Amino acid sequence: MPAELLKIHPQNPEGRKIARAVQILREGGIIVYPTDTIYGIGCDLTNRKAVERICKILDIKPQKLDLSFICNDLSHISEYVKNLETPTFKLLKKNLPGGFTFLLEASNKVPKILDVNKKTVGIRIPNHNIPRMIVAELGNPLITSSIKDDDLIKEYTTDPEEIYEDFKNVVDLVIDGGAGGNIPSTFVDLTQAEPYIIRQGLGELLR
Repeated sequence: MPAELLKIHPQNPEGRKIARAVQILREGGIIVYPTDTIYGIGCDLTNRKAVERICKILDIKPQKLDLSFICNDLSHISEYVKNLETPTFKLLKKNLPGGFTFLLEASNKVPKILDVNKKTVGIRIPNHNIPRMIVAELGNPLITSSIKDDDLIKEYTTDPEEIYEDFKNVVDLVIDGGAGGNIPSTFVDLTQAEPYIIRQGLGELLR
């Protein structure tokens, strides 16, 4: 069966539609959803079979898993990272929610969930109501990757209907939250003594 296509209002997401997305995630489904940067593909972090499916879709070996977590707020982040000391916490508070992925040292909880010895983890809190409401209701982060296009000129697909055509046979739900962006998040390494920008994207880092 092809994936469900669900139109959700980006500013005021309808509760029953968010509940439908969460139901699919709890059943081990994979969803495509909008963020403040580009569309992402994700599943419930705690569902091992769903994580394995995402690895197959993206052609990644589970041992090489290098995906980000979508969290709802800073308290959510603290469960999955360690050394969230005052300077780091202040930096995160200044910049999140926003167009950033922060690389942090993974807590002991991460390898237990994923069965992969991950030392670091990328954390996102998008400035977008749809993914944050989904994660809040789900109660777990989404493990996620960006949707990339095979077209070398157009790196990121921005049209939800086009994304649906590309992914309808491999995922369970595509959320249409309007046109997506084509600039990825700014990727910042916080595992060193000073924040280091690995990739400049949408977010302008406030220090």
